[in-house]
Amino acid sequence: MCGIVGLLIKKPNMRDQLGALMVPMLVGMTERGPSSAGLAVYSPPVELSSHKFSLYSGEHAMDWSDLLRRLSKNFDGIHEISPLGNQAVLTSGVDPDSLVTWITQLREPVAVLSVGQSIALYKDVGTPAEIAERYQFKTLRGSHLVGHTRMATESAVTPAHAHPFTAGRDFCLVHNGSLSNPHLVRKKLEPLGIHFDTDNDTEAACRFFEWRLREGDSLKTAVQRGFNELDGFYTFLMGTDQELLLVRDAFACKPAVVAETDEFVAIASEFRSLAHLPGIAHATLFEPKPEEIYSWRI
Repeated sequence: MCGIVGLLIKKPNMRDQLGALMVPMLVGMTERGPSSAGLAVYSPPVELSSHKFSLYSGEHAMDWSDLLRRLSKNFDGIHEISPLGNQAVLTSGVDPDSLVTWITQLREPVAVLSVGQSIALYKDVGTPAEIAERYQFKTLRGSHLVGHTRMATESAVTPAHAHPFTAGRDFCLVHNGSLSNPHLVRKKLEPLGIHFDTDNDTEAACRFFEWRLREGDSLKTAVQRGFNELDGFYTFLMGTDQELLLVRDAFACKPAVVAETDEFVAIASEFRSLAHLPGIAHATLFEPKPEEIYSWRI
């Protein structure tokens, strides 16, 4: 089991409440995923010439100010960093590929969790309540987010194996279920130069969909292709800087429920994670149908 949550705020004047509304949703999925948790939050984009980089230093203490100093020494431009314990969000105008290469060559083991103009990503090992407190999720602001609580069934319990998974720019995916053919997907993608960071089956789906986006597909078209390429049981929730997308496999054995009002769209594996939301008594509630694609744009 794993727990999925998603929240999209329609009314701009409510977007300061995004984190506060989400935390009970994530904690409500604790029994479905007590081993690790994470989320990707989308906020107004940085300038077109800049990107945000979500960084993670693991158990190693990181002097983020020193990293910023070294970055400024090696690259011209304005760089800013917002540290939070062993994670930080770096904003920089450096070419993303060049900056990621530079970071991976540091003597410290710093991982790049996400890259984009809108996305910031936090994930770690621990219970959902611990992760929410550690990274101050209640303070998050933005238009929408994708969250996950994990109960590991097919790979190790590490921050790298926690969800959300990301690929490309401003794209993330969380998954409840199990794919039976991730190695075949990897076998197809690796000769195309697509690199994998873990042996997690969810990463195979994430990189498949992002590959199709780079090939020119819309996200819906990419998901439709996935019906023929990805075998197994799944509920996928995906985020981009413009939308949330939800889809279940043909058997729909992994639960999901959606609540929609004039103010928000909320998604969870179980209704208990939605019960606290304002106006939930008057929301339109439904269970997503098998292999039907649901998409909401900001």
